Amino acid sequence: MTQKTLEQTRLFTRMVAEKQGWVLNPDTEFYESLVEGLTANYNRYGYYLCPCRDSDGSREADKDAICPCVWSRKDIPEFGHCYCALYLSHEFAESGAPCRAIADRRYEA
Repeated sequence: MTQKTLEQTRLFTRMVAEKQGWVLNPDTEFYESLVEGLTANYNRYGYYLCPCRDSDGSREADKDAICPCVWSRKDIPEFGHCYCALYLSHEFAESGAPCRAIADRRYEA
């Protein structure tokens, strides 16, 4: 398995944000911690598992939590950012409001 670098992960997150019409978290220190987590997860599992979630043991079991996770498409319009706050809506980013904890939809019944 090819290892990813931090720069490759930064490029990945920029491309996702651009394609989805989102903005990356502007807090550089926080953003970098998420990039480090994504990179570590890629190098551990072979895919960009959300850095805020634990692996369920396989790519198939984790497929909904691979960045960008399936819940981001609901969380960003509803809360202005995804669960881990890597991606923000343009409106939320422009508002300057702080990201807040939101419920993890992964284990909703």
